[in-house]
Amino acid sequence: MLAPQLPTTGAELLATLELSGEEDLDEQITNWIMWDRNAATTQQVVEAIKDKDWQALRIRLCHHNYFSTGGLRSGMRAGFDSINDLVTIQVAQGLSNYLQEVYPSVQKREAQGVVIGYDARYNGKRFAQLIAAVLLNSNFRVYLFGRMVPSPFVSFAVVHLHCLAGVVVTASHNPKTDNGFKIYWFNGAPFLTPHDKNLQAAVLNSLEPLASSWDLSVLDDHPLLEDPYREIYQAYYEQMKSLLPYTYLETNECSQLRFVYTPLHGVGFHFIREAFYQARLKPVIPVQQQKDPDPEFPTVVFPDPIEGKDCLNLAIKKAEEEHCTIILANDPDVDRLAVVELDPKGRWKKFTGDELGALLGWWALESYKTRSPKPNVSNCVMISSVGSSKILAAMARVEGFVYVETLVGYKWMANKALELEALGKTVLFAFEQPIGFMFSLYVPDKDGINAACQVATMACYLRSTRNVTLIEKLREIYDTYGYHATIVSSLTYQNPEQINQICDRLRRFEDDLLGTYPKCIINGEFEVTNVRDLTLGLDTSYPDHKPRLPVSPNKQVLTFTFQNGMTITFRASGNEPKLRYSAEIFGLPEEKEWDELNDTLHRMTEAVVTEFIRPADYGLV
Repeated sequence: MLAPQLPTTGAELLATLELSGEEDLDEQITNWIMWDRNAATTQQVVEAIKDKDWQALRIRLCHHNYFSTGGLRSGMRAGFDSINDLVTIQVAQGLSNYLQEVYPSVQKREAQGVVIGYDARYNGKRFAQLIAAVLLNSNFRVYLFGRMVPSPFVSFAVVHLHCLAGVVVTASHNPKTDNGFKIYWFNGAPFLTPHDKNLQAAVLNSLEPLASSWDLSVLDDHPLLEDPYREIYQAYYEQMKSLLPYTYLETNECSQLRFVYTPLHGVGFHFIREAFYQARLKPVIPVQQQKDPDPEFPTVVFPDPIEGKDCLNLAIKKAEEEHCTIILANDPDVDRLAVVELDPKGRWKKFTGDELGALLGWWALESYKTRSPKPNVSNCVMISSVGSSKILAAMARVEGFVYVETLVGYKWMANKALELEALGKTVLFAFEQPIGFMFSLYVPDKDGINAACQVATMACYLRSTRNVTLIEKLREIYDTYGYHATIVSSLTYQNPEQINQICDRLRRFEDDLLGTYPKCIINGEFEVTNVRDLTLGLDTSYPDHKPRLPVSPNKQVLTFTFQNGMTITFRASGNEPKLRYSAEIFGLPEEKEWDELNDTLHRMTEAVVTEFIRPADYGLV
């Protein structure tokens, strides 16, 4: 994909090709041939034309990507629905035009500008440079990282450098064939509605690339181009260290606890090593086969620590060799954190995101009380998202802090946190189930570096002061605030329209009347008491039946609450062809029948999926 341009012009190339005869498709084929200057991706389109693969060309050229919860991601190949040089320029031109609309002052754009980073994926540096070139040609100051960095560094840099926006080129934990863009707004948080829709419109309004957008020579000694790496590196760790009370640093220094660490071939090792040094923790023990950045991800099929243990097998083997009891793992762009601990029976327990949310929520409150001379818990806030465990809500009822629920994604959680901070609240912690954790509004996004440092410090503190493991502490939390059992899974679909059909059927479950949602499962054994439909704007738990969360007409989000307190939420993934679901049931602290609650949750979840979703009828896997 890195060849600079074709040996012939687009017009000359078109003259040699026999097109489909379908007007709309041929228009997009013509656009691609005329606009693309990358020989490799243009050749892919040419080969498809010669093979008369009109269906593939229609899929790739007649559809455009859109920005979702995690930004914009897709496979790296030719096509307007993919990630490549041309689409990168289109995104950059759209961003440039939208920022100029929002910030018409040239002086402001030259003074504050945009920060751009990239991780270890193929073409990451190339795409970052193309974005930088577009912005420089529009007289934006550009802070372009000169080396691979974690996504949290870009969010932090936006805040620290007072930028207008930030872009990180990453596909997070997607397969090696993918790449994408995540965009931060001026506050360092992932950009929120209406900016996502406005940016999408700006991209579609400036699809034809300017000739100057392909010229990377503008990056040579440009007066508005800077590499912020050294400044951001130092400032990030200073802020991270400020979250750790001095007594915790002393405990870390004295603790003999060690941690095996894997970045899963991402960029994390160098940055985690520095974080542990700053926190006075023992140096991490790296998984050598996965320590260095490698876009091939040679030891894992799917570099995703969220799903299952398979990608952590080498880490487990290393931990057993080193007689180490805790494993930490980041995803390739270091915004998520997975944790595994050896239990007393010699089995490795991989904590779910909800379990880590419980542990880190307790720890965030404990840390706040330790570092604050006069803690005011009633002014504190913790946040989680729809589909994540409500363990923080249970803690809030006992401890007196404020709990807030948002829609899925840190674009909602981080912006809500910043809004609350502006009102004088102290935001201690935010999490969501896919192992994403936020401790500080210096990085108003999930941050796997800070999270790893906090988990390690918590583990050292528990071992040193009470000889308690993370597993044992989690049980204590459930004993205190109530047991919360959760199930998180997903169904994969072939056609996005299937999800709309399923959800529309749920809204007309009886008599084909809108609003007749399912009322029970297992022949009436468990009754539905409330329905929350954030697509249509319904929540029957309130007298006015209006939800207190934002309504998203273009996204499917449905929650059913049963008489015994079990809840299950279905939502369409923004980045993958999946219908995700998360179920939860909880018991009061005095209720110790945890196995019975787990059995009930599994039985009910299976019934809801079978009776409500009917995956076999739609071919969902």
